Amino acid sequence: MIWVARATLALLVTLSIAGPAHAGGDAARGEAKFGDCAACHKLEAGANDVGPSLHGLFTRKAGEIADFRYSPAMKRSGIVWTAETLDSYLADPQSLVPGNRMPYAGMDNAADRADLIAYLLTATK
Repeated sequence: MIWVARATLALLVTLSIAGPAHAGGDAARGEAKFGDCAACHKLEAGANDVGPSLHGLFTRKAGEIADFRYSPAMKRSGIVWTAETLDSYLADPQSLVPGNRMPYAGMDNAADRADLIAYLLTATK
């Protein structure tokens, strides 16, 4: 029994050290990365553009802004935006939500995604 507790503790310590991709992100670098997103997304509440406003993004359900026309795929995705779900989406939007309308191939670099997410965690409040 003790070995199970030790193994569980070791796993929890490892996971907390590794952390999610956004944990080590640099918000200043993320702000520069947001320049790529700003062509379609705004940070102000109600400022929908080609893409929906990102204001209040975290903990919001995907497809929830009433005055934005989302793809049917996004509306039925069931995603609630967290740092983790955004990281997965930014890595490969079509893989996470097949048929979504965002014409973006994805951000391969995990460090770039972590930086962008670190910025968005503060800028979208």
